[in-house]
Amino acid sequence: METMIELPALRRAAELAPSTAEPESRTVEVVWSAGARVRRITLFGETYDEELSLDPDHVRLERLNAGAPFLKVHELTELDAVIGSVVPGSARIENGRGVALVRLSERAEVEPIWRDIQDGHIRAVSIGYQVHRFEVSKPEGGRELWRAVDWTPFEVSAVAVGADPAAGFRSHAPLHDCVLHRRHAPIATTGVSPMTDKTKSPAAKDADAKTPDETTETVETEEKTTVTEPKDGASETRAQTKSQQPAKPEPGTASQGEDAEALVTRARDAERDRVSTIYDLAGRLSLERGFAEDLVKRGVAIDEARRLILDQVAAKSEETRTFSQVSVPLGGRDERVTRRDAVASALLHRYSPTLFPLEDAARQYRGMTLLELARESLTDAGVNTRGLSRDEVATRALHTTSDFPEILSAVTNKTLRQAYEAYPRTFALFCRQVLATDFKAMHRVQLGEAPQLLEVGESGEFKRGTLGESKESYKVKTYGRVVAITRQVLINDDLDAFTRIPAMYGNSIAQLESDVVWGIITANPAMADGKALFHADHKNLAGSGAALAVDAVGSGRAAMAKQTGLDKKTVLNIRPAFLIVPASLELKAEQLVAQNLVPASSASVVPQSIRTLAPISEPRLDAASETAWYLAASPNQIDTIEYAYLEGQQGAYIETRNGFDVDGVEIKCRLDFGAKAIDWRGLYKNPGA
Repeated sequence: METMIELPALRRAAELAPSTAEPESRTVEVVWSAGARVRRITLFGETYDEELSLDPDHVRLERLNAGAPFLKVHELTELDAVIGSVVPGSARIENGRGVALVRLSERAEVEPIWRDIQDGHIRAVSIGYQVHRFEVSKPEGGRELWRAVDWTPFEVSAVAVGADPAAGFRSHAPLHDCVLHRRHAPIATTGVSPMTDKTKSPAAKDADAKTPDETTETVETEEKTTVTEPKDGASETRAQTKSQQPAKPEPGTASQGEDAEALVTRARDAERDRVSTIYDLAGRLSLERGFAEDLVKRGVAIDEARRLILDQVAAKSEETRTFSQVSVPLGGRDERVTRRDAVASALLHRYSPTLFPLEDAARQYRGMTLLELARESLTDAGVNTRGLSRDEVATRALHTTSDFPEILSAVTNKTLRQAYEAYPRTFALFCRQVLATDFKAMHRVQLGEAPQLLEVGESGEFKRGTLGESKESYKVKTYGRVVAITRQVLINDDLDAFTRIPAMYGNSIAQLESDVVWGIITANPAMADGKALFHADHKNLAGSGAALAVDAVGSGRAAMAKQTGLDKKTVLNIRPAFLIVPASLELKAEQLVAQNLVPASSASVVPQSIRTLAPISEPRLDAASETAWYLAASPNQIDTIEYAYLEGQQGAYIETRNGFDVDGVEIKCRLDFGAKAIDWRGLYKNPGA
C-alpha cells in the first residue's frame, strides 16, 4: 500500500575528519551519512525509526556533486552563512558511508572557522536532506521502521554540536512530496528475525522484487534467523544472518559474563531510547534545548519527562497572546506590524519633522516616494512587481492584501488626531464630559439640595426626606464626511492628500465641538422649566449691564453664592472658578486677575478671591456680544454644561476602505457628539457696558 504525504527537509548528524584537511586547497573530507537508525516522531506524536539506505541506487547525489553549499549551522536564508561548497564530483558512497570533499571559502570571516577545523575544534557536521520515498515495515511488537529508499542530500553544515538523533523538522523549510510504501502486517512465526539487505540471499532479494501479489512477509524475533513466508502459507527459510549467535543455554548454565553483557546492552538501549525521546519531544514542541539537556542529565524517566515537558509547554502558552494569523509573545511584536509602523513613521516625519520625529526603524524608508513604498508593500506581501507600470502598482497596492492601505490609514489617523488635540477647546475647563451608550435621549436629573437633618429625640424615629429634582434631556448626534483619495495621488506622490487633508479634518472636528458647546452660551436656549438658560427668574442674569470690573464681578459672585435649591430656601453658596470673556476683553480680564500687579492706591486693590478666577477667552462670544462676560463654577461643585461622546468613539474617528465608486481609498471622518446645559445655577451672565 502506498500513501503520499508532505514532509519538510530533515537534518542529521554527520562527521568531519580534521585529519584530512589540506591547507593549500582549503579542503577537508566529511562523512555525511553512515546510514544509522535514528528515532523520530510523526506529526501525530507517534515514534518511528528512520534508516537512510546507502545503496547507490537509493541516493540522489546530483545536488551534492553539483557543488552543494557548505553552510554555517543550517542558515538557509542568509548568503553570509555560505562558508564553502562541496567539491563537484566528490560525493560518493564508499564502504557503506556517504563521503564528500568540502572546500572552504577564502573570505576573511571564514578564516577563523577554517583554522578551528584544522585544529580539531570544530568536528561536528550536519546534513540537510529530503526523502522522496520511504518503505515502511513494522516488526511484531516493535516500532515502525521507515527506510528511505529514495532521498537527496542537498547541503552540509558545520555546527557547534552535532544534530541530536531526533533532530526535528526545520520549521521554515518548504514541504515536498514523499511516498510511504507500507508492507503487509507480519505473520507471527517463532524463532525468526529480520535481515538487512546485506544478509539476504539472492532468492530473498528476488522475492522483494516481485509484484504485490507475490510479496513475502518479513518477521522478527529475538534470534538472528530470517525466514520469508509466501502468502499461500508455505514457509521456507531463505537465508540466515552471517553471524549466528550461540544457542540459548539451558537454565542455570549461562555464564555470569554473558548475563552481565546482556544487561549492559539492554540498559544502553533503554538509555538511548530515553535520551532520544526527550530530545525529540522537546524539539517538536519548540522548547529550549537546554531544558531537554537538563532532563537528560538528571536522568528523568520518560513518563516523568513527558509530564514536565507538557508543564513547560503550558507555561509557555501563558506567555503568548494568540491572534488569528500569528502568535505574538508579550513584549514582542509581529514583524509585519513593526514594518508597517516604520513606514508610517517615515511618512509622518516627511509631513512634519517637528511634530513626528523619525524613528530608528523608519530610516530605511526615508526619502522613498509613495509609489516606491507601495511597491515595497506589494513585494513584502509576495506580489511580483517586476514589469508593472506605475498605474498597476498603485492599483494593486490599494486593492490587494498588501499592508499599504493599513499604512495610509495609520498616517491619516495620526495626523487627524494630532490636529484634533492641538486645537484649543476652551469649553473643556468648565464643562463635564460623559459617555453615551447609544443615540437615545439621555435624561439628566438636576438634583436639588439634600433635606436638612432633624433632631431625633431619645427613642424617637428618623423622619424621611426627599430630594427635589428637575429633568434636562439631550442626545448624541452623528456628524461626518467622506473624501476619496485616488490612485492618481499615489502616482503623483501627493503626500498632502494623506496628511494635510486628515489634519484639516481633525481641526474641523474640534471646531465643531466648540461650536456646539459655545452655541449653548450664545443662543441662551430654554431649559426644562421653559425659561432661558440666563434669565432673571434664574437669578443668573445681571439686571443692568456693567463693564468688567471688580465691583461688577463682586456682584456676580454674590448672586451665585445666594442661589438656592429647588425648594427656593436652601442657600447653595456656589463659588465661581472661571471668568469667561470674549476675545475683545481678554487683556482686561488677565489684568483683573493678575497676581503681580501693584495697585497705586488701596482703592484699586483686587481682592484675592477675584484673583483666583481662571480667565477663559473665547472668540465665538464676540459674534454675539463684545461686552458680555460670564462667571462659571467648577463642574466638581455643581453641574453647568455637559457634553457627551458615544462610548468607544471618543473624539474624532476616521475610517478607510478601498473605494468602490472611486478608484482609490475612501476616508470617512465621523464624530458622535452632543451637549446640553444641565443647570443654570453654576453660570452667571453680565451683558456688559
